[in-house]
Amino acid sequence: MAVIECRGLRRVYGDFVAVDEISLAVEAGELFGFLGPNGAGKTTTIKMLTGLLQPTSGERFIDGSSMNAEPLAARAKLGYVPDNPFLYEKLTGREFLHFMADLYGVSRAGRQEKVENLLRLFELQQKGDMILQGYSRGMRQKVALAGALIHDPKALFLDEPTVGLDPKGARIMQQILRELCRRGTAVFITTHQMSVAERLCSRIAIVNRGRIAVEGTPSELLQQMHAGEQQTDLEELFLRLTSDPEQNDLLQYLG
Repeated sequence: MAVIECRGLRRVYGDFVAVDEISLAVEAGELFGFLGPNGAGKTTTIKMLTGLLQPTSGERFIDGSSMNAEPLAARAKLGYVPDNPFLYEKLTGREFLHFMADLYGVSRAGRQEKVENLLRLFELQQKGDMILQGYSRGMRQKVALAGALIHDPKALFLDEPTVGLDPKGARIMQQILRELCRRGTAVFITTHQMSVAERLCSRIAIVNRGRIAVEGTPSELLQQMHAGEQQTDLEELFLRLTSDPEQNDLLQYLG
């Protein structure tokens, strides 16, 4: 059974179709990359999958729990970190993690150890008593992810997880995501960094104008694109699938 699943997911704003009949499934231990240009429907899709936005139509499931029929049960099984996470800035890092533990109903037994382990994992143990207002962008990203992991979610959604991280922080983030997958967590990420997606994701979907254009492992997608042509990479594949004809005409005009 898939941990993350949606069927015929659709979101319409007036005459504008933001997400158009998207269906996908992410298994336990899989790191799924959801790629696309700005405005393609990535964040709208994540918000519907996590229950922050109601779809116009379609079904969503988290580890077998229907987000439509039993939203509280479904939300209890997931963690979500947006690209610009909201934090209560007058709390310290440790206080924030305890606050998140309260929200998710994490037992008091063993909680302190879990908080300290997460701070250590993200190299924040020396900053745990600093108020969040003083955290850098990268530190805020780390503590937000730590908060999303406090209840050991079955599914983890990350919108641009490496934005704002220095190279070391990005490497640590990637190592943590791989370890979460090894433990059986289904991880769903969006990113504009093609090299990260190609190196990190076990499977990828490229979405354009609200629809999935292609889906498969990075190697499968690149093999499909070769078809007798010269070698290409994931960035070239992305650009081919999401190019705007009007923009190409403009570039020719400028040239």
